[in-house]
Amino acid sequence: MLDAALIQQCADPSLETSLVQHFIARAGSSDPLAVTVRSGNRVILVEKPATPDEAVELIRRNVARNIVRVGITQYPAGLGIVEAAQIETDLVDSCANIRMGTALFAKVDRIVLKWYGAPANEAFEDAIIAWQTGYFEGNAVFGAADPGGNGPVVPVQEQTAAALEEDENERPQHEARPGTEAEDDPNRAALRVDLSAIGGIK
Repeated sequence: MLDAALIQQCADPSLETSLVQHFIARAGSSDPLAVTVRSGNRVILVEKPATPDEAVELIRRNVARNIVRVGITQYPAGLGIVEAAQIETDLVDSCANIRMGTALFAKVDRIVLKWYGAPANEAFEDAIIAWQTGYFEGNAVFGAADPGGNGPVVPVQEQTAAALEEDENERPQHEARPGTEAEDDPNRAALRVDLSAIGGIK
């Protein structure tokens, strides 16, 4: 397990240490030089870098045409990068990678929590999946706006509690309702047949 002292020193302060440990155990790596390269759903086998410079060179060769995840948090290497030459060794520095990765994951977690409308174990699991895939509910999460700014993320142990005080009207309604996009989809639209004239037929 990742050293708690390193997490406390480097991780985004909005995340509890236990949440960071769980996040890295599920979606990260114990190797700060870890570079994972994917093309679609296929993992491309690459030579394991032995030094930060080798890792950066490997990232630069692949980031333009593949999905590249890097370091302890498996941070998305191409995020915010215009050209490969901008990639530097801080991506594979343990502390810098944890700082960047946890800050980005905190935003992803807030996006998922907002969709759920209340803390839940399922929200954290979906945040992990969103981190691994880059998408939640069909939307790209890494470049999305942060719904909570720099506010604190609910720790995983607190995400099991129901928010009973929350106004039910403020919770997201996941079923289609009249006046929504369902009206544009004939397979999801409500039945609208006027039967009032049938009674008048002799």
